[in-house]
Amino acid sequence: MRYVLRLYAGALVVGGALLAGGALPAASAQATGIDAIQAYAGTWKTEMEHFNTAYSKAGKESTTLRNECWQSGDFYACHQIVNGESKALIVFTYNDKDKTYTTYPIMADGRAAGHGKLVIDGNVWTYPWEDTENGKTTYFRVVNTFTAPNRIEFRQEYSTDKQNWTLMAKGSEVKQ
Repeated sequence: MRYVLRLYAGALVVGGALLAGGALPAASAQATGIDAIQAYAGTWKTEMEHFNTAYSKAGKESTTLRNECWQSGDFYACHQIVNGESKALIVFTYNDKDKTYTTYPIMADGRAAGHGKLVIDGNVWTYPWEDTENGKTTYFRVVNTFTAPNRIEFRQEYSTDKQNWTLMAKGSEVKQ
């Protein structure tokens, strides 16, 4: 579980990761569908604070995330490099029918990490997922809010009822 959380926290914070009120990023304001993912391209300085919860430990971290991204037809891919180290290749697809994105991360060691979902609503980009253990489902999400074309405020949360969310981490990313 922590592996999946770390994947979505790091890879999808993109900024991966991704937006309530405020100005739309330039790429999202002009781009729709798969083209909206262009907002993630580039180098981002990330500051994150983790909180002590059942799924996270307190601490702070500062990283440099570089997303080398490109589009090929209906696919958009980002090679994510964290602090100079290749971490993942994330392929995004878009379903125009339900207006959702699917993410397919492939780790640098070749492991596939399944697939995830991305929902974009204006400048709020949400990566939801869930985990079931011993018959109990826990819901997780990373919520990225683009407050400017070059700034993302994000939070990582979990819930057992999709109503009450517990903050696991929060932070910001600034495009360099």
